[in-house]
Amino acid sequence: MASAIMADAFLHLMQRGILASVCAAGLVLATTASAASKDASPASAESNNKAVKLGGATMSAARNAAPQVDWCQRFSARLASLSLETCRQSGLTPSGTLSVQGFPILHRQIPPVKSGKSTPPVRVLLLGGIHGDELTAPAIVFKWMQWMNQGAAQEFHWSVAPVVNPDGFLTNKPTRMNANGVDLNRNFPTPDWHQEAPTYWVKRTGRDPRRFPGKQPLSEPESRWVNDEIARFKPDVVISVHAPFGVLDFDGPVQPPRKFGRLVFTPVGVYPGSLGNYSGLHKKVPIITIELPNALAMPSEAESKKIWEDMLTWIQRNVSQKPVASPIRQVVAK
Repeated sequence: MASAIMADAFLHLMQRGILASVCAAGLVLATTASAASKDASPASAESNNKAVKLGGATMSAARNAAPQVDWCQRFSARLASLSLETCRQSGLTPSGTLSVQGFPILHRQIPPVKSGKSTPPVRVLLLGGIHGDELTAPAIVFKWMQWMNQGAAQEFHWSVAPVVNPDGFLTNKPTRMNANGVDLNRNFPTPDWHQEAPTYWVKRTGRDPRRFPGKQPLSEPESRWVNDEIARFKPDVVISVHAPFGVLDFDGPVQPPRKFGRLVFTPVGVYPGSLGNYSGLHKKVPIITIELPNALAMPSEAESKKIWEDMLTWIQRNVSQKPVASPIRQVVAK
């Protein structure tokens, strides 16, 4: 009976694309344990049965422990600038949300170093890879994560997700959209989304499939994760990294930055369903969209550092911790 359960469970895991993660966690050893339990004591058999409860705590722990290594192998193979060791040292863990194809959205919170200040630290949500074909976006986020234990970055409380759209990023030919063909950066619930987003897509983009907003706001697990993380983490500022326009865009209630490195503030417009529109204009949470100049070629080390340092300085001077009495209301997908 236990062997049959394991066979069915393994088939399910293969279909979800996470068998490798489970094997890495050692669950395959449960097959031998189950077979041996036929001759074992009742207490031992009960213990073995608990070990193969794929829907219980053992399975949950395996999915939280194993994917970092597995996905880091995939990430480092995709990004020439990212070594396997650097990815592993980033400390990313599964957020609990899976993409359309079952990849975990990897995430890390990095609290500030205690400074003795009486004011709460500024909370920064840093996102990369919303568009899967903009490879430099996750690459530079991984680079910046290596510098978060230095200088002014230690003053802030960070929530970081380098690859929000793992399906688009890891497919053989990376795509802007997720696995459902939805542009995640047009899927956020801005006011009048049901009227404005489809109309914009049809009339302004000519039904461009790369900019399809989806059939409903927050229809995608990846955009729902971002929305949920905004509600949970309550950032004081959002940094979303894209490419390849080579500018800074900004939405929100504070003074916009003039430049980060060579990237100059150049408004690119407001779009129905965009994260900039949703966070900066609707939620009143300042958001900087960093548009790197190339989607495939990384900025130089010096320029990556300059963008980072200028960003930290701007946050220090312009973003303050919001009052606790003004929480962000979570928007539920309909």
